[in-house]
Amino acid sequence: MDVVRQSARAGRVVLWEESARDGAQAKTLMSPQFRVRLARETGRIFGADGPRHVVFAAGFPAVCAEEFEAVRRVAVEAEGAVSVAAVCRGARKDMEQAVASVRGSRHARVMVVVPASEAMARVMVHRPAAEALQAGVELVKAARDLDESVAVDVCLADASRADASLMAHCAEALTAAGAGLVVLADTVGAQLPAACRDMFEAVRAGCGEEVVLGSHLHNDLGLGLANTLAALAAGVRVVSGSWLGIAERAGMAATEQLLFLLARHAPELLGPDSDAWWTGPDLTRLPGIARMVAEETGVPLSVTTPIVGTGVGTISTGTPFVHPELFQPYDPAAVLGVQPRVLLTQLASARVVTAVAARLGHRLDPGQTRAALAWAKSRAFRTNRAVVDDAAFADYLDGLTHTTGSAP
Repeated sequence: MDVVRQSARAGRVVLWEESARDGAQAKTLMSPQFRVRLARETGRIFGADGPRHVVFAAGFPAVCAEEFEAVRRVAVEAEGAVSVAAVCRGARKDMEQAVASVRGSRHARVMVVVPASEAMARVMVHRPAAEALQAGVELVKAARDLDESVAVDVCLADASRADASLMAHCAEALTAAGAGLVVLADTVGAQLPAACRDMFEAVRAGCGEEVVLGSHLHNDLGLGLANTLAALAAGVRVVSGSWLGIAERAGMAATEQLLFLLARHAPELLGPDSDAWWTGPDLTRLPGIARMVAEETGVPLSVTTPIVGTGVGTISTGTPFVHPELFQPYDPAAVLGVQPRVLLTQLASARVVTAVAARLGHRLDPGQTRAALAWAKSRAFRTNRAVVDDAAFADYLDGLTHTTGSAP
């Protein structure tokens, strides 16, 4: 049974996770053992329903022998945690390698990339788009003949610049040949959200109900997430994402943002009667997985990274310290398990200074508080660093309280 296709047809959301595959085009490389770990951890977000909610694109087996073995290891060792996929070009040899890399794994898939626009077809396969798409149909048939237990999906590259009626006709032919999903890709990340929604609606209107569409939308204009939400609004239920948004060039929608928004706002995004999950995602797992990926790839978590960044749950100024609920869209501790942290910066108030001092084991009287506040602001400007290090502040407080005497 194709559990991914089943999920999408039932209106459930499926994440096609690309950080190990498309993420490599962001000049990152995940070791085989890390890919296995990441696949398992991503699946655990949905518990036993991991294979029904996550397709983990393990890699591109045709790259080299080492890449083939990495994909094979994920297929064997992450079996049952997610649906494992191998990605390949629209060439017979590549397709055979992809099938071989995942064969025998439960819920295994391959995705064949086929050009959909005239320009991309001329560059990739040196033939018109209609011929390239028909060749994709033949590859699906060949893959199903090789191993009918391996689901076969097709990604229509450069769909955003392709003819919608041609793609709809092709999507029906691909599905009839045995394709599980037909994924429309904004390969160069140039679409605006309205155009993205129009594309999916036009293709959907031109093909039968048996066709299951998916999205793969890049972020070159900073609109990967917005376009993915537009695809969901058009009825798409299989959406591509990547941890930390890592993918070719400017990346794609970040997995942690997609899952967070869908878990918290499914009725607004999918419709009031939507039922997005077999098992709802455990959002408290998002920060830990993001830190894992950052450490493995060298892609840093910044203070402005939504959902999983270093600024989440931090307070450094007076009014947010007194009423934090007024200055954040959700409670990081309750939703993500991220405990609040008070940081000392040049924007500190007396309340912030006394809170940080208390955390470091010091009770300050009003005079000491004023002195410590002035010292913290001065140090930030002297060093040109906003956050005052705990160790430096602790040293200062030791001297301050020793000189002036600790408050009772």
